[in-house]
Amino acid sequence: MEKEIRIGRTLISENAPVFIIAEMSANHLMDYNRAVELIHAAKEAGADAIKIQTYKPDTITLDTDAPDFQITQGTIWDGTTLHKLYETAYTPWEWQPKLQKEAESLGLEFFSSPFDLTSVDFLEEMNVPAYKVASFEINDIPMLKKIAALGKPMILSTGVAYMSDIELALQTCREAGNEKVILLKCTSSYPCPYEDMNLRTIVNMKETFDCVAGISDHSMGSAAAVAAVALGARVVEKHLTLRRADGGADAAFSMEPDEFKEMVENIRIAEKALGKVTYELTDKQKREREHSRSLYIAKDIKAGEAFTPENLRSVRPAFGLHTRYYEELLGKRAARDIQMGTPMSWELVENH
Repeated sequence: MEKEIRIGRTLISENAPVFIIAEMSANHLMDYNRAVELIHAAKEAGADAIKIQTYKPDTITLDTDAPDFQITQGTIWDGTTLHKLYETAYTPWEWQPKLQKEAESLGLEFFSSPFDLTSVDFLEEMNVPAYKVASFEINDIPMLKKIAALGKPMILSTGVAYMSDIELALQTCREAGNEKVILLKCTSSYPCPYEDMNLRTIVNMKETFDCVAGISDHSMGSAAAVAAVALGARVVEKHLTLRRADGGADAAFSMEPDEFKEMVENIRIAEKALGKVTYELTDKQKREREHSRSLYIAKDIKAGEAFTPENLRSVRPAFGLHTRYYEELLGKRAARDIQMGTPMSWELVENH
């Protein structure tokens, strides 16, 4: 049975347009006006939704320089602590209701990734239409339980999840009565090398977990996103910034507005091209079929003369007999004089 999930006014299903999310993340660079500008850029680029992140440095980690809290995993953020990184990356909470109002005035869906229970409470006061759970929070079972119990659509990224993590997350949501879960294939590498993306997993994800699937794409360019759509992704999430040169925690793997717009356009083209399973011909194809092959008289023939490979050939166009009769006709005789260029027909065969 086809899965259908509605986020705000937008339907997500196999037969609906792909749901395209612009992720603002830290690309506001702690500037409210820039955040507003990003919302407008997302709309102009063709996004369906703008997504932010809801946390404070103290709600997502601890303020300590202890070794466990140093970033040393070979990322673009190595050399600092988690708390210091999030001090530069979080979206001030007092902005968020205003940003929501701005996005909704433009017709964009607006929602967020919460990172602790207080974030969920805050977002619920804003009455967001959906919740995104980031890859690194997919194993936060208390938060998943709390979100799932709200009964709203949930989008779960799987960037650092083993299959067992995905199974537990889905079990947690479903036990809370929430079946409106979208899984995003994600590789938590920033930017992500193409060879690490394994997009074919999207097909298996849909089948294995009986869910709507999509992609949270941290690679450069739009090729992976378009390929994911071809494989059945119904949701595409990409980071958006105004200018990568402006810097910021996520700038290196974010799209600029013109690039995002090109991605949206390519996804919409891919959707049209994917179409449906059919072996019927369009009216145009039926007309073009007239230029296919058929049997024609290739040399002038006298009445009683035999049909041979020299005077009967398979050529374009398609107004003569089907080529399947070629061997059957060889050796038979002409019923009358026939001019070269005449489409072959049974009336031209003697005693037929």
